[in-house]
Amino acid sequence: MTESEFLALADETLGAIEAALERAANDSDLDVECSRSGNVLEIEFVDNGSKIIVNSQAPMQEMWVAARSGGFHYKRIDGQWRNTRDQSEMYASLSKMVTEQGGIAVVLSGNA
Repeated sequence: MTESEFLALADETLGAIEAALERAANDSDLDVECSRSGNVLEIEFVDNGSKIIVNSQAPMQEMWVAARSGGFHYKRIDGQWRNTRDQSEMYASLSKMVTEQGGIAVVLSGNA
């Protein structure tokens, strides 16, 4: 994939994560605030002040996630973002991270 294709996909991915979190907040008691600056999405949990940061790394063609549980790298494989260590899917992993940090069970999906 070219760099411009990656950047478009990364932008779409960050937008999908933000939209999924907005839906989750509207459908539950999850209290999050998302802010986006370029290729960085900051997810702040209002109740406890913790954050999850999701950003794209164009040189590596990866999405990186930093959360309380650690730092994770995801590469596009067969149409999904897969963890470079254990092959877990990014939205499933983010669901666990958001549930853990937000204190409310959340299932995120990349579908708009």
